[in-house]
Amino acid sequence: MQEIKQIYHNNLGTAFYWRKDNGLVLDKVQLVFREMGFYFTQQELHLFKRYIEDSYIQNKSCDDCELKNKCHKFLLKTPCSQIDLAVSMEELDAVKDLVEGTLFKINLDNYLYGEGMN
Repeated sequence: MQEIKQIYHNNLGTAFYWRKDNGLVLDKVQLVFREMGFYFTQQELHLFKRYIEDSYIQNKSCDDCELKNKCHKFLLKTPCSQIDLAVSMEELDAVKDLVEGTLFKINLDNYLYGEGMN
């Protein structure tokens, strides 16, 4: 039996629910990328999405820099107040896709198997 149920993945990482006692633990999502794992509630995932958007806004002045996609000078806040991540623009794009894809899939499943069922 699998110990996880994958929600979403991309080239940077994956998001999944843990299985426990023949059921899924749906109140938190395990997000794994760059040898790190975060165990977030949906509210924390939404907060992380806002931090990612804020990071784009703060670093938009680097549009003309030829190193912007490779350097690691961007700090990305996380819902864990003690942890900020140093990421390149490529990694920021991938983290954004991972978080947004995860939230989209969760919302879609909630609709399909919840309020959208007849």
